[in-house]
Amino acid sequence: MFDNYLVRADSLRNDVVDGEVVGFQLAVRIANYRGVYLSLHTGYFLEVDGVLYPREAQTFEVNGKPPRDFDEIRNAVHEHWDYDDEAILHICAPGGLAAGEHVVRFQQCVIAAYGYLPTDEEWVKAPPTPGTGAGSDKTPHIVTYTLTLNETAEA
Repeated sequence: MFDNYLVRADSLRNDVVDGEVVGFQLAVRIANYRGVYLSLHTGYFLEVDGVLYPREAQTFEVNGKPPRDFDEIRNAVHEHWDYDDEAILHICAPGGLAAGEHVVRFQQCVIAAYGYLPTDEEWVKAPPTPGTGAGSDKTPHIVTYTLTLNETAEA
């Protein structure tokens, strides 16, 4: 339902730190129309041009705070990610991506925002692997986008 709105089409760019391309980023939105407490957001299945970037390579920037890894975010139990707020997903990938079109396969992993599922306690202790469909909340399928990176480096 929210598939077309999860990634802003013009947001793919390389991350540059101290003049060095350390990875890339894209702007994302939460698929749940109510938003979620940040601790329920456990990462992404992200594949770009056939290369899988696991949760361990991802950091997440939202609510005006610097990028955090998902181990830190799992403790953000009082912080909310509202439906209309855009966040930035950063991917550690030295050298980043080349300019041009890229095929991005994407799925959010968010444990149940309301109600109770038998898996809830297990997933709090060990979040499901993004891309398996488990914990995908309102995005049950991996979505494919074709995004264009217009420059090789952003200052």
